[in-house]
Amino acid sequence: MPRLAAFPKAFMQALCKDGSMKLSEWIQMASLLDIEGLEWYAGFLEMRDRDHWAGFRQQVEDLGMVIPMMCCSPDFTHPDAAFRRAQVEQQHYWIEMTHALGGAYCRVLSGQRRPELTIEEGIGYAEECIRACLPFAADRGITLVIENHYKDDFWTWPEFAQQMDVFCTLVDRIQEPGFGVNYDPSNTYLAGEDPITLLDSVLHRVVTMHASDRYLRYGTIEDLRMEEGGVEGYASRLSHGEIGKGLNDYDAIFSRLQSAGFEGWISIEDGVEGMEQLARSVGFLRTKMQAYWPTPA
Repeated sequence: MPRLAAFPKAFMQALCKDGSMKLSEWIQMASLLDIEGLEWYAGFLEMRDRDHWAGFRQQVEDLGMVIPMMCCSPDFTHPDAAFRRAQVEQQHYWIEMTHALGGAYCRVLSGQRRPELTIEEGIGYAEECIRACLPFAADRGITLVIENHYKDDFWTWPEFAQQMDVFCTLVDRIQEPGFGVNYDPSNTYLAGEDPITLLDSVLHRVVTMHASDRYLRYGTIEDLRMEEGGVEGYASRLSHGEIGKGLNDYDAIFSRLQSAGFEGWISIEDGVEGMEQLARSVGFLRTKMQAYWPTPA
């Protein structure tokens, strides 16, 4: 059966910007959930000091959990080669962080969709940089996973490979072991596309998943697809919500993953309204996971 992790979506400002929450607080709160792991974020303020890494791993493991995956946002599509080399070095640092925490999966992205880039240029830059990271990750037993992402909080432009055709082209270009997909069904809506269509296109490459949900505040999916082309800026009509109460069809998603033999980590990236909502999302996912990956008698 896949294992379940959680990400502190509701506390990113507190953990990454103003320091009003300590990682030890998040770890303790999360330990009360029915999960096996915590997805880590490279931008946590307290992770700036390497000397802290081992201690946080120990805190998590002392509570019976692990840190399986790292969330980070390299920007590989800058036209300046020196900038891209620096981003590769930054990704190496995050891979080291993942390894020190005991993780097995480290996220990569393509980079920002800069207006001056052609599709072929952007794919070429991203492919080159990801390939430059693969041996470094392999030496440490780390699998790199690319997410069908929307946009990092600190980026000017959205994800270069946000659209399905670009994302799938980039994934297809890199067939080496140690590289796969972190599937996020909710992000597909922000591209004005269908999450099941994307899943069917990359199913054999999915090794981890982000579980979240979205709901429409007003209007229809067709309205969403017409709103700024569905690609720039968080659509005002679309919002995070409790898992199981939004647009995502988890029966369709899990049935496909189960049929493909998926046994990876599923990390919850919701709970924006706090721990009670996050606990309900955990409960929903546990029930669905048991239905598609039943525990042997």
